[in-house]
Amino acid sequence: MSGDNPWRAPVVVMHIPANGLHREIEANEAERAGLAVLGQLNDVTSAKASFDLTPLSGSRIHVTGRVRASIGQTCVVSLEPMQSTIDETVDLMFLPPEQIRELSETVDDDGEPAPGDPPEAIDRGVIDLGRVAADALFLGVDPYPRKPDAVFEAIVEADEPDEHPFAALSALKTSAKPGSKGD
Repeated sequence: MSGDNPWRAPVVVMHIPANGLHREIEANEAERAGLAVLGQLNDVTSAKASFDLTPLSGSRIHVTGRVRASIGQTCVVSLEPMQSTIDETVDLMFLPPEQIRELSETVDDDGEPAPGDPPEAIDRGVIDLGRVAADALFLGVDPYPRKPDAVFEAIVEADEPDEHPFAALSALKTSAKPGSKGD
């Protein structure tokens, strides 16, 4: 998803001070339109994120923050347009790509990864906070959005007695009785 992500906010890792870096980002109109297409949403009316980047030993960067967005979806019950709110927290560890490879080689014998989110690779010395925010936004999308007042009411029609699923069996049973024409 990151290759075609329209929301970009690159941070060069070498420019992150030792005491960390705080960034506020907001998607512009074109980026929001691109996010809507990518996420198959009616629209993205707002998308903002706040991140703290903290350098750690071993060239690791800890990224924490929050992504907030307002998106347009279609109610699965009424099929009417509706607005949904996204509020997702982010807590990721970024490592140089060679450290990611080393970690994959040291997976324990049962092949199970460590609990929690796996680390992300620093791509050519850059962390794209736009991609991080877009990923969090898409993770927060409800796949079955429903308006609070939407109620599903199934249309129930009375069956004709001769049209129920066992009508054919009933007819066979009647014709197979002793004294009936089926003897």
